[in-house]
Amino acid sequence: MRTAVDSSVLLDVFTGAGPFLQNSQNALRRALAEGSLIAGEVVWAEVRSNFPSDRAFEDAMNQLGVQYCPTPDSAALEAGRAWSEYRQAGGKRQQLIPDFLVASHAVMLADRLLTRDRGFSKRYFQKLDVWDPSEVGATKNLPAERPI
Repeated sequence: MRTAVDSSVLLDVFTGAGPFLQNSQNALRRALAEGSLIAGEVVWAEVRSNFPSDRAFEDAMNQLGVQYCPTPDSAALEAGRAWSEYRQAGGKRQQLIPDFLVASHAVMLADRLLTRDRGFSKRYFQKLDVWDPSEVGATKNLPAERPI
C-alpha cells in the first residue's frame, strides 16, 4: 500500500502541536505499517519551509520514512482539469491549485491520500481514496509499534 501524505499531516507531527497531532501520528503509523509514504513537490516545498535547513528537513523526512516522488506530467494535467471544473462550478478561491496538485499526484502514484481534506480531494478526485485523520474514528485501533 502506497500512501501519499499531505503537508497538513506532516506538519501536525513535525510541529508536535495542534488538535490533530495524535490522530496524524496514528494515521502515519498505520500507513507505514501497511506500506510506504510518498510526497511530491508541493508537499516537499511546504514542509521544508518549516525547517531551519535542508539537512534538518531531509533528516526528518528520512526518519519518518517519507520518500520524494516527482509529479508526472499526467498528474499536473489532471490537476488542471480538476481546477477548471472547480472554477466552472463557481469556485472562488484562488489559492487551491496546490491542493489539486497534491491530490492528482496521489491519484497517479499512490493507493490513497492521507490529508486533513477540506472536501476538494473527495469531490474532484472521486476515484481517490482520501484518508482524513481529523474525522471522528478515523484512527481507532491502529498499530503503535513505530514512534512518530
